[in-house]
Amino acid sequence: MYEARGVSADKRGVYRALEGTSRSIFAGAFCQAIPDILSNSPEHCLLMHADGAGTKSSLAYVYWRETGDISVFRGLAEDSVVMNLDDLLCVGATGPFALSNLIGRNAKKVPEEVVGEIVHGYNDFADRLAEFGIVIGPCGGETADLGDLVRTLVVDSVLTTRMRRENFINLDNVTPSLSIVGLAGFGQAAWEYRENSGIGTNGFTAARHELLGSQYGTIYPESFDPGIAGLAYTGRFELEDPLPGSDMTIGQALLSPTRTYAPVVRDCLAAVGPAIKGMVHNSGGGLTKSVHFGHGIRYVKTDLFTPPPIFMVMRREFQLSTEEMVRVFNMGQRYEILCEPSEAESICEISRSYGVEAKVIGYTEETECAAEVVIELFGERAEFRRDP
Repeated sequence: MYEARGVSADKRGVYRALEGTSRSIFAGAFCQAIPDILSNSPEHCLLMHADGAGTKSSLAYVYWRETGDISVFRGLAEDSVVMNLDDLLCVGATGPFALSNLIGRNAKKVPEEVVGEIVHGYNDFADRLAEFGIVIGPCGGETADLGDLVRTLVVDSVLTTRMRRENFINLDNVTPSLSIVGLAGFGQAAWEYRENSGIGTNGFTAARHELLGSQYGTIYPESFDPGIAGLAYTGRFELEDPLPGSDMTIGQALLSPTRTYAPVVRDCLAAVGPAIKGMVHNSGGGLTKSVHFGHGIRYVKTDLFTPPPIFMVMRREFQLSTEEMVRVFNMGQRYEILCEPSEAESICEISRSYGVEAKVIGYTEETECAAEVVIELFGERAEFRRDP
């Protein structure tokens, strides 16, 4: 389903291609870090991360054309920042951060007003997080007209920070007997304007084509690759159809801005920092992301959240196994903290104080292979492994 549309769910090929290329001073960490070449401080390291909103931008384009709601592009800016920010959080980096952005557009389809909404989105998100002590400094960026390369819109960004090396959290050092605390992506966090569906940013090539009807492909052929015409918009929903089990429409749920966990993680590090041994952002690879990290570690996740409505609808419509679903989607749980069991409830309480549901969803144990992930959901068991 996913690969047939030209996308890799878990990027195994990319991991193989990049093997041996890292120059990070911390091998096996969630994010790379290099020496502090700007100030030559031996106590610090520099981190720079690039990511974006992915094919969610194509869905936003269709939604805007259908509804006239241009504000939807502000959410893409948020998606772009969070995909960088929450990766950096995983190594203990809490800022301040410098932000630069890249907007690539087809100028025949995407007018300047859309660009303005995206830039306002970056500034608005930075202002909101500043109220919670997370400092992001927008440094401008580049808007490129790439009509012969980009069919509609690309929204990417880069986030940069520095941190003390002694505070760096390295998943290479994860041990057995840790608790895995899951942080929910659904509901409404204190810094969010409205309820979040929990969808995040990953898996949108599947989500939009499996849920939405063929009329969108007919009206907006620029919103997909013509090479996958037979697999485009094969669903039965319209964007403004109600999402079963929710007060949101299908379109609103799919375009919920990706949640950041920055205030939660910052407070957890301040309160119980030494007890936190690793953190995982369930982006590409969904709930199986952790299989890429650690040595001789099995991540057992047997008490996950009940997935929020958008995932329940997708499971029913896609008719996918649990193994396929968790490999592509975060299922409403986009962040995990691996900690000493004695501090797991403290982490949950901090998270809940911001309106973010949290609970212990599993544990780590020893295994003979490099890493394994075991997931139980919908009464099914799925296992994934990384061999040495």
